[in-house]
Amino acid sequence: VQLQASGGGSVQAGDSLRLSCVASVIFSQNHVGWFRQAPGKEREFLGGITWREGNTDYGDTVRGRFTISRDNTKNTMYLQMNSLQPEDTAVYYCTARASSRRTPLSRLPSNYHYWGRGTLVTVSS
Repeated sequence: VQLQASGGGSVQAGDSLRLSCVASVIFSQNHVGWFRQAPGKEREFLGGITWREGNTDYGDTVRGRFTISRDNTKNTMYLQMNSLQPEDTAVYYCTARASSRRTPLSRLPSNYHYWGRGTLVTVSS
């Protein structure tokens, strides 16, 4: 599985941005998600979604501001980010893992098998 993220850029505080991630192949049992990593910090879980059912989970710092979604017809996932703040500045990664119907979404980066190269989001005040 190859993942290609896009949509990053430089914005002002309060702005919105939507990231996209195209997957070369996605199976119905896959889980996909978004993480970010700021300089000197650990990789942080933002959100995950089950490909078939569309069940979601969000990280505590972004719940209510960020929304994850997917388009099954385009093998594409999205991360809609609203009310961006300077602390949201980071490299954003899309990820995927093989899973099963009974496996819950994971917030641990070590549980994900495939990673995109990342796209930089810079938020200035």
